[in-house]
Amino acid sequence: MKAFNYFPGALWRAVTIVALGVIASTAALAMRVSPMVLEMETRGSGAVGRLEIQNLNPGKLAFETRVTRMEFDENGTIKESPADEDFLVFPPQGVLPNNGRQVVRLQWVGPPELPASRAYYVSVNQLPVALDAAQPNTNGAQVQIVYHMKALVVVAPPGASPNIEAVAARPIEYQAPAPPGGGAAPPPGPGVEITLKNSGRRHAMMAGMGWRLDGTDAQGKEMRIDVKPEELNRVLGTGYVPALGERTFKLPLVEAFAAKPIKVSFIK
Repeated sequence: MKAFNYFPGALWRAVTIVALGVIASTAALAMRVSPMVLEMETRGSGAVGRLEIQNLNPGKLAFETRVTRMEFDENGTIKESPADEDFLVFPPQGVLPNNGRQVVRLQWVGPPELPASRAYYVSVNQLPVALDAAQPNTNGAQVQIVYHMKALVVVAPPGASPNIEAVAARPIEYQAPAPPGGGAAPPPGPGVEITLKNSGRRHAMMAGMGWRLDGTDAQGKEMRIDVKPEELNRVLGTGYVPALGERTFKLPLVEAFAAKPIKVSFIK
């Protein structure tokens, strides 16, 4: 295993981009990983997948990969545990020149039979290394920002399928998060909280289809709101729902529903 020399005179900060939530634009980042969501199977040709890493740095990019299994606890919080043994990753690390690309091959070596889909993060971690000699020296400390990008990899039993239903939906006051660069969060507005249950053995990516909400407005009239996949991707990311599991999502709306039943259906 090749060792990387860390630059002792530099300060460095880590920035993590995760595929499961809101997928950030990578145009201004130091590296690009694609795809950010990869679906595999336990057997056959689907047991092999590929990720491509591209160096967007002006200098060299050193990286390493790590695999963690991703699960949700009873509060809906993501829990990660090391799971490198479930995949054969090649190459597990490397160094890329400017605009260089590297295809990383993933092969499933876990159980050939699974009762249901499993979700993993394959983290591509940029390593802080010595800056290129061609870069100008400064009298003060240099700050090197390193990026950690997590691709969502889901492994499913062949032939398994999801079975999604909305088991709860209620109006809420939706609070959007503060902008990433700092500043105050926008004022709260109308929203809805929806819990989806998946009784199937395969995961589901629910942001790939439209959601139709039927309910009643504040004046007691029937109201329908269609949420398009583009908006779902912006707010929810993939809309991942685990096999044999549940997830609760919060969405902003243009108009508030009354505190009465809301019917949720899906538009392909």
